[in-house]
Amino acid sequence: MEQSMEKRTIAVQERKGLSASDILLIGILLAAGAVLKFFVGSVINFGMKPNFIIAMYCLAIILIRPKMRDAAIIGILAGAICQFFPGQPYINFISELAGAVMMVLLIKIPMRVGKFSFSPIVSTFFSTLVSGFAFVAVMYLMYYAGANITPTPLAIFLAIIFGTALINAVIVQILYVPLKIALKKN
Repeated sequence: MEQSMEKRTIAVQERKGLSASDILLIGILLAAGAVLKFFVGSVINFGMKPNFIIAMYCLAIILIRPKMRDAAIIGILAGAICQFFPGQPYINFISELAGAVMMVLLIKIPMRVGKFSFSPIVSTFFSTLVSGFAFVAVMYLMYYAGANITPTPLAIFLAIIFGTALINAVIVQILYVPLKIALKKN
């Protein structure tokens, strides 16, 4: 009896989009960010509230590692959620899109020292900065360019942007490992 030895191959299908569990995770995290923005933002308010929705979409992006198109959609959804809160209308669509795109680009850069990944804290910090700077830039262009009014000093916005970036980076770094383990993400 002669057996032929054939090489086995396993067909791997490339992921075409987000899975149902990815979409559910994004929804839960964005909702958590909205709750944080509402309650904590009511306490911390210096004319511009910190945006914890940014932390949650950064966490979602680093956990599910979407393609650029899907990350852009996450950013636009985050911008839409921001419309339910008092503030400058429509600007968040641009700023959160910019932040989400930056996040998906930054997570591709290896930032590991031994077993510890600095990617959550570094990527979230810079993505929050991009979102914040985009927000302020669009706001200045829309409301202050050519207007005969005294704009809010940029130093106030910078303090809030850097403060929010630091808080968001710490939140994402703390939540990343437990959620990665709980969700069994590689």
